[in-house]
Amino acid sequence: MYNKEKKTEDFYSSFLEYTESLFAEFTDQRKLDFQSIQKMVILLCGFVRKDRDCLIYVMETARRYENLHVFHSARAAIVAVIIGTYLKLPRHQLVELGAACLLCNISVLNLSGRIYTSTGGGLNLLKSGTDREKKLLYVHPIHAYKTLKSFNFPLSVCEAVLQHHELEDGSGFPRQLKGEDIGLYGKILAVAGFYEAFSMENIDSGRCGHNGIVQILKNGGIFDVSVIRALVSTISLYPVGMYVLLSDGERGQVTDIDRDALRFPFVEIFKKKSPGKVVKTSEELSIIRPLTDEEVKEIERMNNEK
Repeated sequence: MYNKEKKTEDFYSSFLEYTESLFAEFTDQRKLDFQSIQKMVILLCGFVRKDRDCLIYVMETARRYENLHVFHSARAAIVAVIIGTYLKLPRHQLVELGAACLLCNISVLNLSGRIYTSTGGGLNLLKSGTDREKKLLYVHPIHAYKTLKSFNFPLSVCEAVLQHHELEDGSGFPRQLKGEDIGLYGKILAVAGFYEAFSMENIDSGRCGHNGIVQILKNGGIFDVSVIRALVSTISLYPVGMYVLLSDGERGQVTDIDRDALRFPFVEIFKKKSPGKVVKTSEELSIIRPLTDEEVKEIERMNNEK
């Protein structure tokens, strides 16, 4: 498990670094190479198919990356490919989906990082942001669409980018599309982007994925039901890596998901200076809540003393 986790951590880091270099090259030289992006997303697809749960664990336990544009775009792309894989999209469509998610915010690279630290992926900025932030946020799907078209990206990728903020009830932007008027890629990108934006609020607390899932479910009416189901079935309400309090008072970390009983994952109990026992949660031994920031820090201190 250690070797698999280390390999996945290395890939996750390299994916963030690649995304940063991709954005830097676009900003500095106005270059975008679809073939290069395609190769990286193919690698991502391979990791998702082979080590999805380990990748989710690494995302759940990773710390915030300094460049928020890179951090949000790369992690949302991973989530989009995870959802697409669950929906059994063929590889060429997964590559298009991943590329679209990676690039859908390409036109806001100069916008304040508040777009990624504002609840709901920046939608609050449409109400409370500066005039410049509101305008850039509202039109950025159109600008990104035009940018990718100018670089001769596949039309399916360009259209997905154009639709990544459209919502099922027509409350999205820029064209207020509804339901079947939104393509599958656009529906997936909307969920992946919102999930990651909500998750980032708790990225340093060990419960980021839980918060993302809870917020997606609370706002379920604006997202496609099948895409929400795919997200919950793969990442779960209690994602691998999340720190939790059990009904018997024990504290632990989710280590695996039971795909047939998503409410009841496997949890490793924390025991100072000894290997933790892994238990299967159930109606009798259930998860009460995620641990607080202070409780997580206490566990980390305990682990460092081992």
